[in-house]
Amino acid sequence: MQIIRNQRVEEDTWRHAPDGEPLAAGQVTVSLKRWLEERDTLIARGDVGVRLAPADELADLLADLPTITLIVLEFPDITEGRGYTQARLLRTRHGYSGEIRATGDVQHDQLSFMQRCGVDSFVVREDRDMDDALAAFGEVSVRYQPAADDETLIFHRREQG
Repeated sequence: MQIIRNQRVEEDTWRHAPDGEPLAAGQVTVSLKRWLEERDTLIARGDVGVRLAPADELADLLADLPTITLIVLEFPDITEGRGYTQARLLRTRHGYSGEIRATGDVQHDQLSFMQRCGVDSFVVREDRDMDDALAAFGEVSVRYQPAADDETLIFHRREQG
């Protein structure tokens, strides 16, 4: 399966291990519930990412952030926005520097905004065109409010001349 990572199409090397199923070899993601239940084993294994559902509490994961390479935020439908907050808090308040991935009902018009919140990889729905999705990153060129991406805001550009 292909994903967008840092605005490039790449092959995904991560596989999700559903709760109750054995972990496959290689890079795997697990639910927060499974992470909390098998934490020590998963940390010792390495290359384990954590999937966060919208209702999951970041506080349950904070102490382990340095050991987690990938956090996958689930966007079950277009009306669900808690993943934006989770991404922004991970980047700005908690200093998470690993990969943050959006998955689920990730739509073209959300990609640029998700990126501004700190998401750096995206699982685009199979019925969506990857080239069209990549074009989304260049559609918004002027920013009015600060975000996790630290991009220069329009009024600062004006001050700089």
